[in-house]
Amino acid sequence: MTIRRERKSIHEWFGEEIPAGESRDVNLPIGESYSGMTVNVQIHIRRALEDGPVVFVTAALHGDELNGTGTVRQLIQDDHFNLTKGAVIFVPVLNLLGFDRHSRYLPDRRDLNRSFPGSVTGSLASRMASIIFNEIVPRCDYGIDLHTASIRRTNYPNVRADLTNPQVRWLAESFGSEITIDSKGPQGSFRREACRAGCPTIIMEGGEVWKVEPSIVETSIRGLKNVFRKLKMLDGKAENPAYQVVIKQSKWIRAERGGFLHFHVKPGDIIEKGQPLVTNSTILGREHNTFNAPFNAVVIGMTSLPAISPGEPICNLGKLPKGYNPSELRQQRLDEDGLEQRVSEELASNVHVVEPPGE
Repeated sequence: MTIRRERKSIHEWFGEEIPAGESRDVNLPIGESYSGMTVNVQIHIRRALEDGPVVFVTAALHGDELNGTGTVRQLIQDDHFNLTKGAVIFVPVLNLLGFDRHSRYLPDRRDLNRSFPGSVTGSLASRMASIIFNEIVPRCDYGIDLHTASIRRTNYPNVRADLTNPQVRWLAESFGSEITIDSKGPQGSFRREACRAGCPTIIMEGGEVWKVEPSIVETSIRGLKNVFRKLKMLDGKAENPAYQVVIKQSKWIRAERGGFLHFHVKPGDIIEKGQPLVTNSTILGREHNTFNAPFNAVVIGMTSLPAISPGEPICNLGKLPKGYNPSELRQQRLDEDGLEQRVSEELASNVHVVEPPGE
């Protein structure tokens, strides 16, 4: 169910007017530190001369996920990023308290991205979520939230969106990601609650924590500019990958025993059922077992830590829908020799990939 909230103006922020055609750096007070100092989320608002759609672009909702921060900062600093209409609310770091501690979580050990829409009388996380949500979402027509994989994992770039919502589907398709995962998002997540409030929102996941990876930033900027161009907020043509695949089912492959991993695939690989994924062996290299793909899939994400315990996740496989041939998709990506191929190769530089046993 969609809950419509009262629309707030982009023209004014805490008494400060932002005229058409101008930009402002503004602060959003979200709480106080242990010493009683006001904690401000820093925001950049950019308005075109002509009114139009308003889009928020947020990053570091988990305080250690910095690829989005690098993306937002690059756009803010780009002198050639000139809006033709509408406005953008840029937030390089949403979770400032987590960011200051290099942590995914807040000091109260809660996940800010499970606390929306929040409460003015709740926990620290809930109060912060309430302020962020009520000051940003009601001003916007669309939202894009930038994320990475969690600690000790990496993700091949993908968009996650509730494709049952036609406006969210349009936004996801406009972003132009090779892989889109159809999901509503966890309860209390920013994008799920923003969609319920009538602001279609997607997230983009890519790369690792604590890093600003050039190819992930490039992918994010391409997608953001695609959306702005589709909304007629920016001049130029959209740049799309060779194909776009919607993933409706995914599966984490988990270790059965402790050991040390030899990877046979890398993030973004398009694989076939039965293909070797990883071999788990002892510290001395005595083989335990090799995991094989249970279906045709794309490697959405994987652990970046080769030492593993029973039950820990190894790689996340997105099941390819019927009608998609892995070898044909691989060939299309190679033929284009574009950003997606380069991203896969660069992410693989952090993973030691070897041939499976017997090959």
